[in-house]
Amino acid sequence: MTIGSSYNYPAFVAKDAPRKKRETANKWAARFPNPPDLCFDYRTLLEQENGIARATDPRHRICIIGAGVTGLTAARELYRCGFTHITLIEQARRIGGRHLTVPGSRHATQSHTPFEMGAMRMPFFNRADEPPTAGRSLMAYYAQAFDLSFSDFANPGSQWVNSTGIYLREGSMGDAPNPQMLIWKNLDGLTPPPGKDLQRVYAKWKAFADRMTQQVAELYASPEWESTWAAIVKTYQGVSFRDLVSMPVLPIWDRHSPGDFGGMGMSAEESAIFYAIGIGDGSWGAFYDVCCLYPLRTAIFGFSSQLQLIHGRVDSMGNPLDAPHLNSEAVFDSTGKTFDRPRYIGLAALDECLLFMKIDETGKSVYEHSRERTHGLLTDSSVTRLKKLANQQTRVYFNGNHSQPKETREHFEDFDSVIVTLPSWLIETRIRLENFTQEMLPFETINAWKTAHWETSCKVYAPLKKSFLSKNTNIPQAIVTDSFIHDVYTYRYNENYSYDCILLSYTWEDDATKLASFSDKELVTQCAEELDRILMNAANIQEKISPYIGIDQAVVQRWITDKNSLGCAKLYRPGTYYDAVSLMKYNRDYAHVSGLYFSGESFSVDAGWTEPCFRGAVDAVIHICNKTAARFNGGFAMSDYPHYQLKA
Repeated sequence: MTIGSSYNYPAFVAKDAPRKKRETANKWAARFPNPPDLCFDYRTLLEQENGIARATDPRHRICIIGAGVTGLTAARELYRCGFTHITLIEQARRIGGRHLTVPGSRHATQSHTPFEMGAMRMPFFNRADEPPTAGRSLMAYYAQAFDLSFSDFANPGSQWVNSTGIYLREGSMGDAPNPQMLIWKNLDGLTPPPGKDLQRVYAKWKAFADRMTQQVAELYASPEWESTWAAIVKTYQGVSFRDLVSMPVLPIWDRHSPGDFGGMGMSAEESAIFYAIGIGDGSWGAFYDVCCLYPLRTAIFGFSSQLQLIHGRVDSMGNPLDAPHLNSEAVFDSTGKTFDRPRYIGLAALDECLLFMKIDETGKSVYEHSRERTHGLLTDSSVTRLKKLANQQTRVYFNGNHSQPKETREHFEDFDSVIVTLPSWLIETRIRLENFTQEMLPFETINAWKTAHWETSCKVYAPLKKSFLSKNTNIPQAIVTDSFIHDVYTYRYNENYSYDCILLSYTWEDDATKLASFSDKELVTQCAEELDRILMNAANIQEKISPYIGIDQAVVQRWITDKNSLGCAKLYRPGTYYDAVSLMKYNRDYAHVSGLYFSGESFSVDAGWTEPCFRGAVDAVIHICNKTAARFNGGFAMSDYPHYQLKA
């Protein structure tokens, strides 16, 4: 986790870059840092008065499958455009998908510390001299629009923790005769990790990443950018992260060979250390065999910069601001079924705002409008079939009581457009596709989502006594280990809350899979005992952390066994990057014929982040607006919208 520790270099490079006034013809171009594939400023499109477009066919019938952040964003922006026949179908009895904020107490009041069992730290893509909401991202746009409160996330190795403990190889790293926990204090944000071994690994990673970032920042949004990015993809799309770490260093980048930045030049021993402590947004050992473009995208383009903890739509005391249905005992979908009411606490507040907050252009929220329609919002409802009809509509079959299989009865409705936001494994295992020809849905597209790699992840959260962060000076605030618990985070949302929180264990891939055989209670006990063992074994600590932890109130989330997700995030292995990008291209290439629009992380290349969910949702809205001849606002035209590139 700690080598890059909230890797902010892209934001600093952008700060120092020359500020050029946007040319009128290029008003839609993004700026660095931002994702590399489409150099397009989605925020400019959304933040203008009246949003993306004005619908000329408001009765165009649209179904959105999934009420995670992608589906909710699509629903809000379509309704904002003036589309009025929108049906949102959600299989769970809550909204938000893999934004899962769990009350940190079984007897929670409005003021309580939440546990973020899914996504938990948000990049805003702001430069170093800007507040987060000035970032040219959709996360920054919605956080500002909904008045969300946030603070710098307490990443291990960053200046936002008072110290980070690093315990590798049973404390044998370093020169001490007894097992030691290396203590890293980085209060200025510039202090390298302790010990010559860690510093050597840190220097090799930083030299590679900084060199690449400098060149990328200079070329981003220039006429050369598309060909440069295509060349980078061509060079690295068949290379695993493990191989990139050991590849020889390229001392000087050659503009005539823009896609080649060499490797990090680490030895086997250095690679083993890097495996355990990573680049700055999680322990990377679990991802060593994925395509190296994923960690490169994450580190170089701002996904790991200046990460923020979302407190919710709350005041300085941590209490929710006045908002729709905040004090409701229950909320109901269009059929009268209850689903989780909004609390506006933590990251889930973002999803709740998308659904429940009023829209200026309509005077109503998506929720209010949905409740006025028979099938506007359906929760606890699972889609089972999509059938293409001769009249070019798509018939959507769904069961209305997913949580009670014995009471389910199949219903159907016909739609002009269908937006699918589900994790792709759910599409393959739960939904049958009928009558879609190769011209509508090529086998290559189906194969790309069938063979997508979905990773597992496991989180173990518990309440933490406030005395740990207020009075403890011995145990580090964050801990990184190569034991089965891996990464440990402790942090505070608000002094007013009765306790803080500890993420006892955060694991991915094989490291999460190895924990699958334990019950939740067994796993919590194992994690606490292992952390105590490590701390007691370290001669410079020798104090248990368990007395600070509310073990009985711990919560475990295993994403691979969550029946509404079947995985935490979608990755891609070496050689499959072009398949992943082909899914991102589908809406432009085929959706106007098929009536299907694929959006969300399943059809992105930035696993585990919220920004691609926003962008995928807006992409679908753009294409539906184009198909229905909606009038785009702000002078935007499809000729302004760049294409995804598959080959150099």
